[in-house]
Amino acid sequence: MILDSVQKTATAVAGAAALLLVLAGCTGGSATSSSTPVTGGTLVYASGDAEPTCLDPHVGGNYPQALLSSQYIEELTALDDGKPVPALAKSWTTSDDGKTLTFTLRDDVTFTDGTPFDAAAVVANIEHVQDPATASSTGYLALQSITKATATDDHTVTLTLSRPDSALLESFSQPWVGMESPKALQRSQETNCESPVGTGPFEVTAWKHGDRVTLQKNADYWGATAPRLDGITWRFLPDSTSRYAALQSGQVDVIDNAQPDQLKAASAKGSIRDLDAPRPGASNRLELNSGHGVFRDEAVRKAFIAGAEIDPGIESLFLGTAKRSYSVLSSVEPYGYSDKSLFGYSPKKAKQLLDDAGWKVGSDGIREKDGQQLTVTFPVSTNQSVPAERSLFQQIQASEKAVGFKVVLKELDLSSWYAALAANQYDVVSAPYTKVGADVLRILYDSASITPAPSGYFANLAQLDDPELDDLLQRAAQTSDTSERGDLYERAQKIILSSGTVLPLYDQQNHFLVRSSVHGVQTTAVSTPWFGTAWIDR
Repeated sequence: MILDSVQKTATAVAGAAALLLVLAGCTGGSATSSSTPVTGGTLVYASGDAEPTCLDPHVGGNYPQALLSSQYIEELTALDDGKPVPALAKSWTTSDDGKTLTFTLRDDVTFTDGTPFDAAAVVANIEHVQDPATASSTGYLALQSITKATATDDHTVTLTLSRPDSALLESFSQPWVGMESPKALQRSQETNCESPVGTGPFEVTAWKHGDRVTLQKNADYWGATAPRLDGITWRFLPDSTSRYAALQSGQVDVIDNAQPDQLKAASAKGSIRDLDAPRPGASNRLELNSGHGVFRDEAVRKAFIAGAEIDPGIESLFLGTAKRSYSVLSSVEPYGYSDKSLFGYSPKKAKQLLDDAGWKVGSDGIREKDGQQLTVTFPVSTNQSVPAERSLFQQIQASEKAVGFKVVLKELDLSSWYAALAANQYDVVSAPYTKVGADVLRILYDSASITPAPSGYFANLAQLDDPELDDLLQRAAQTSDTSERGDLYERAQKIILSSGTVLPLYDQQNHFLVRSSVHGVQTTAVSTPWFGTAWIDR
């Protein structure tokens, strides 16, 4: 994808969303127009992701919240080619021991309720994320190193850390720790969930549950470019066929969760364009629960991995829109490490491992041991897995049956899915997790992450408990030496990949289909579309 570096730098300095790409005239993006940008009009966005239960991304902290909140909440930092750059914070310094981080803030920013953005607001936001009553997960885990936030003066914030945290500046580029009006945060959580208040180019005006969220432009937006759109209508259309039909007919302008055949139909010069924005952080992978059930046995885990036939399904179901991964990190993460040799399909190996582990084939083909069938429970979020992915899981289910596993797929809505994970009622799960930078490995695989966050969600779903791995991840999080970080992360990934607890699939699918009449769409640090500079040529 071609990057407009001039616009990217200007926007980052202006404090708007961190840019990974600007829609440009190339396959996978949206064609720009030679015509002059126009103002006015309402953009209609149709989401197939789950409707958030709360519009405040501090609460919980999932991707559907990030998609929406990127339009009205902004962050202290942004990212430029993966490196932190100023946004709401103008600059920062880190003490020699790495345990004090001091932000100098912009002094020309106001929340849409008129409250000034200042040091007290930053302190209030950090305390809100860290307050157990907020029930944060993603934000809470990202800010764990902060022990105290102090307003040194009106526009200076000093953070005291329990340890050096080389990923903290990256973390502050995410909407799950974005800045909200401290006045609004004093309202009840129920009220703030309905109408959170940020500094962004749009503000929430209404939420009709089960249907849509209405956003209007922030007429007093502080950024270098005033919003060109009058507003955004954010619709929830879970059915992929209906969503795409609405895009084709012009009823909506942008959709997410596009299906592979729809992506293939998009073209660089057609009326509908594909914006491919791979998410940072973890790859899309299956996690095998080593702390529960049959997968306590490493041999059984490795038998499952050997018995999973994946590549033919990816090729036939995703039509070239997804590429097989052999890493736990997204392909956009520079510290990613792959090992294809660990994930070859081998029914013969799977059967031998199960034979050696004492699992014998029963009359129905399912293996048994001590009167117990070799059963694996696999909850699937219908909100997070597109139909092609769910079909892939069914193909994996069939290939596992051929070696003696009984895989029970349970399709659940997002809240039920989260509940199943929190209750430890899973053996294998596809659990997408987005966090900027390789520090996502610490959140996902450090043994401390087996303990639930205040939301009840625990991120270490593989339930890996390895002191050597913990040490590597903690050391990587504390060093600012890029070479040393790279070495530590590679060693950590070798342990994770060889543990038999992870089966990589592909990058988290993050495609947006955009009508060619829409221009100026940018993406944020977490690869959500940002419409602050968007305009529509009707």
